[in-house]
Amino acid sequence: MSLCAPDAVWAGWGWMRRSSSASAPASTASTVSAQSPAGIPDGMCAVIAPVILPELTCPSTIAVPSNISFPAEEHRILSFWKDIDAFQTSLKMSKGRKEFTFYDGPPFATGLPHYGHLLAGTIKDTVTRYAHQTGHHVERKFGWDCHGLPVEHEIDKKLGIKSPDDVMKMGIKAYNAECRAIVMKFSSEWEATVTRIGRWIDFKNDYKTLDTNFMESVWWVFKQLFDQGQIYRGFSIMPYSTACTTPMSNFEANQNYKDVIDPSVVVSFPLSSDPSVSLLAWTSTPWTLPSNLAVCVNPNFDYVKIKDHETGSFYILMASRLEMLYKDPKKPGQYTVLETKKGIELKGLEYEPLYDYFIERKGKGSFVVMADTYVTDDSGTGIVHCAPAFGEDDYRVCLNHNVISGEDVPCPIDAAGIFTGVVRDYVGMYVKDADKPIQKDLKTRGRLIRQTQFSHSYPFCYRSDTPLIYKAVPSWFVRVTNIREQLLENNAGTLWVPDFVKEKRFANWLDGARDWNISRNRYWGTPIPLWVSDDKEEIVAVGSVAELEELTGCKGITDLHRDSIDHLTIPSRKGKGVLRRTTEVLDCWFESGSMPFAQQHYPFENKDRFSNVFPADFIAEGLDQTRGWFYTLLVLSTHLMKKAPWKNLIVNGLVLAADGKKMSKSKKNYPDPSLILETHGADILRLYLINSPVVRAEPLKFDEKGVKALVAAVFLPWYNSYRFFFAQLALLKKEHDYNFVYDAKGETKFDNVMDQWILASTQSLIQFVRDEMAAYRLYTVVPRLLNLIDTLTNWYIRFNRKRLKGENGVEDAAKALQTLFEVLFTLSKMMAPFTPFLTETMYQNLKTCIPSSQAVDTRSVHFLSFPEVKTQYFNPEIERAVSRMQRVIELGRYIREKRSLPLKTPLRELIVINKDPVFASDISDLSAYIRDELNVKTVTTTGDEAAYGVRYQLKPDFKVLGSRLGKDLAKVKKGLGLLNDKQVAEYVTSGKLVVEGLELGEGDLEVVRTFSDANSASGVKTQYEAKSQGDVLVILDVAEDLELVQEGLARELVNRVQRLRKKAGLQPVDDVEYYYAMTSDVGGKLAGAMSAQEDYLRRSLKQPLNVWNGANGKQVIIDEEQEVEDAKFQLYLVRV
Repeated sequence: MSLCAPDAVWAGWGWMRRSSSASAPASTASTVSAQSPAGIPDGMCAVIAPVILPELTCPSTIAVPSNISFPAEEHRILSFWKDIDAFQTSLKMSKGRKEFTFYDGPPFATGLPHYGHLLAGTIKDTVTRYAHQTGHHVERKFGWDCHGLPVEHEIDKKLGIKSPDDVMKMGIKAYNAECRAIVMKFSSEWEATVTRIGRWIDFKNDYKTLDTNFMESVWWVFKQLFDQGQIYRGFSIMPYSTACTTPMSNFEANQNYKDVIDPSVVVSFPLSSDPSVSLLAWTSTPWTLPSNLAVCVNPNFDYVKIKDHETGSFYILMASRLEMLYKDPKKPGQYTVLETKKGIELKGLEYEPLYDYFIERKGKGSFVVMADTYVTDDSGTGIVHCAPAFGEDDYRVCLNHNVISGEDVPCPIDAAGIFTGVVRDYVGMYVKDADKPIQKDLKTRGRLIRQTQFSHSYPFCYRSDTPLIYKAVPSWFVRVTNIREQLLENNAGTLWVPDFVKEKRFANWLDGARDWNISRNRYWGTPIPLWVSDDKEEIVAVGSVAELEELTGCKGITDLHRDSIDHLTIPSRKGKGVLRRTTEVLDCWFESGSMPFAQQHYPFENKDRFSNVFPADFIAEGLDQTRGWFYTLLVLSTHLMKKAPWKNLIVNGLVLAADGKKMSKSKKNYPDPSLILETHGADILRLYLINSPVVRAEPLKFDEKGVKALVAAVFLPWYNSYRFFFAQLALLKKEHDYNFVYDAKGETKFDNVMDQWILASTQSLIQFVRDEMAAYRLYTVVPRLLNLIDTLTNWYIRFNRKRLKGENGVEDAAKALQTLFEVLFTLSKMMAPFTPFLTETMYQNLKTCIPSSQAVDTRSVHFLSFPEVKTQYFNPEIERAVSRMQRVIELGRYIREKRSLPLKTPLRELIVINKDPVFASDISDLSAYIRDELNVKTVTTTGDEAAYGVRYQLKPDFKVLGSRLGKDLAKVKKGLGLLNDKQVAEYVTSGKLVVEGLELGEGDLEVVRTFSDANSASGVKTQYEAKSQGDVLVILDVAEDLELVQEGLARELVNRVQRLRKKAGLQPVDDVEYYYAMTSDVGGKLAGAMSAQEDYLRRSLKQPLNVWNGANGKQVIIDEEQEVEDAKFQLYLVRV
């Protein structure tokens, strides 16, 4: 039985009965007119009334609408999926299959989704749909990042919170309640957008990092690390956000660099032993000078004591850095060098402090010269001012020289970056605001020697967009340096696409990885589960709710946020009173990195299942996550599971505005994603994104013109091919009472070369897609899929239009239709992961031609398996032959275009020159197609190049040779012009050649065949035009021929008739008579052609083209004036 229905067609909601009185559903989206390929009559009726039919019997009456609104159709598909619960149904169908594990990186719901999210979501959806189609069960849970600075920053702005004191005044409970209220602010918009883009993912069973179960698993991860000795409390210089009052991890600090202009000052430090001599130190952060405790030199470099002739002052600085004082140090008379010493000889010298804020430290190890090799000779004065609380090297070197010890680090600023009372002259001032007053004060006191500015790249807080400072902060750390080698090894065992991100960017980051600061001095997050004694000597890590209840004696704990547990204490086992929880919360990246465990509530649930879903088969995110989610996932999984948490990873590049700049809401330099979706459609946006450099981790300049171009280049031709198929079914049903049924068993014997070719090409593509998708190379797959659509529309249908219309008989038409259906059906299944909407629309009508199967649910194309390779269709010889034919045709088209010769103008001969006899045989076998497509009388193949004056030229491949030869490339280019025919022939034969002493091999040079017409040198327009590509040269006889011209005019007449039929909205089955009335025909050129080509016109139109003698009572459907070259005539279409 055939699954098809009389008077039924798919319109997106289900089967719809045709009705002449019904009207199409309203839609705000633009409607696209699907222009038929030449010769395909239009006039298809749109079907609209939503009545689902239970029985299907005949596909031949399906009429696909000529106009389609892709967005409106997608909304109907969404409704259809909802009606059949398509996603959950597909999961039930795949239950019991091999698991394909996918981890979804959690976004924040405090902002709306942007193109970066849509891109990553499309990649994830494409891969997971493909995995389902290839026999896997793919659980897809959406995740939400609910904690951290993004949420708190919104609340701080809303409530005007500036410091921790403000939070304490309102209370942590009230503050966290505000945070909780907005964490899912845009969750409905996210779900709507994710659904609209066609992504199938589970929102009902999603995970949220604020859920107690998730937080409990995060606690378990932390406790495992703590028990293994991988957590420690340290005093470290960390990137610090004064706006958010919290330290940042190093990878967070790398996310937002900006070019800024900062002060560049040289300050004097008089020696205590001789105040007339001053050390000159340089800094770009004047606000740190009040905290100065030492200066540092390089022990191995030369330092000079000079006398400045302008001021008479004596200075000490690095010998190679005199340019900090003098524009041209070599110019005589500016200074005198009095003494030169190595830096190590300056070590231990004492100097006078800039300020007296820490004067009590003088003589106790502070205000001395230190020596360390971190000091460079490429900037500053070679003497570095050190404030150990505000610089990583400052802290390290001061600690090594006993300037400070332990946690004895003077830090005269509060959590918000405001100077405390210790620095009395600047108390209450924000550090960056103090730069100018400090410089002014030092200048007044004669300690500011030089004052300029310089531009450099500086890190900003990625949340508040304010400058970070570096500040000494007591923090909790996860050890990373001790597992660097294992991180690199585990990463090496994973697949990255593209691999250069893995081998370079990520591997370099791992190679220099530091211990990870996981504590944040904030409120809305997962509390660090450590209870500590007052003297910090007794520490208890808690790894579960049950353990917390047992240790604290408090039962019924349902929430783990600070406001719910901070008051809980644990009795000391060492007689130290009670232990209180340390106040910090975990870095939200720690939560994200814990998601493989926490989304399963492991190990408290799903313990048996976890081993089947870890590590993930696949993850994907943007390039910025190499120092974010990818990194934290790997660190935690390496510590806990000793392996990487993923097997395969796709990393995408950044989506930029059309001008190459970052997309900005305030600048409005990009179109709203929702407008793109509702104007052009989700499928088109999906394809635009994943068929771009962005899937190779390169940037994409988003341009709506590129989205629009895909409609015309891909979607309309594809849709028209599908529409053409059903039009031909209707035509064959009317003329031959033929009912089409798909040969699902593959019993049809295809003897037509074009059928064999397109079927073979399709099978080759199936194999290619399977191989490349196994390697996660979407960027190679999509272009090949789109090429098949082009091949189908512009080659197969174009070359087989007459066969498909039944002009060669019903049996031949049936085979051509089987071929066309096979490709359309296969394309629907192959493209389903990439363009889920349009493939569903097409499938709903295509499936009516397929014999029913009660064994499987075939309601959706997404319930079907990815096509298996049908090896019986493999035919590499035919694929090769047609590929060669296509090359010849494209070369011929090029010549016609160059000579402005339209295809309707017939030409005498095309000569194809190639020495390979197999090539000649391939072209000869397919010469009929070449003749028809290029409109030439004769196709001649030959290997005799000499007979046609063929010569060879060698051109360098600049891309290949440029990097290898450098400047020598110019010599090679010149030398190639001096080669004789024998030398060129030698390279053509052997692939080797020596030019100007440089050996060139195969692939270094391009072999170009040229043809020289005797008349071309004299400037006469010649009879022949040639074009070569690789090993083939074609020569086209471009001289005009009267007989051929008349053939061309006759073809044009047929074309005008077809165009007028289309304009009148006629269908192929409508019977119409054709008449003409000549109004002008200079020289009788058109009339002569009509007379000479009368038989051709009768065959093509299936009736004579008669002279108009009035309607004589018949209905004129349409008449219109036509112009063919210089002739004008009125064309009439009359109903029979």
